[in-house]
Amino acid sequence: MKVENILHSKGWAVETVSSRASMAQAVHRLTSAGIGALVVSDDGETVDGILTERDVVWALSRQGANLLDLSVADCMTRGSPVCTPETTVQEAMGEMTRRRQRHLPVLKEGKLCGLLSLGDVVKHRLDELELEANVLRDAYIIRG
Repeated sequence: MKVENILHSKGWAVETVSSRASMAQAVHRLTSAGIGALVVSDDGETVDGILTERDVVWALSRQGANLLDLSVADCMTRGSPVCTPETTVQEAMGEMTRRRQRHLPVLKEGKLCGLLSLGDVVKHRLDELELEANVLRDAYIIRG
């Protein structure tokens, strides 16, 4: 199974934020959209980094209330791993585990086209397991 299969179900929309935006703006975007991460992109196509709830908490512990006056560039994670729609779900899970990241930006031909979260992967795996259980149950009932 590939990342694109998950994105076909969940959608390809990605919430982005400029690296020049204030942290106050970014925190508002995270909370109003009910999401855990924003892809940092100044042009909407390239990935400059990622800003997660974890980044906000770490910056808050270092900066206190001054955090809200900082720019996203001051707090974001740079060098975030990425994947493509052709990446297998297993490869994406492995990368998330190795890097201890819960979000992977998805690039197609070098341009941002989606965002995969650990929650998306878990939901996908649970759906697969439920389907397998139903198939086995149906086969058992039919053969009875």
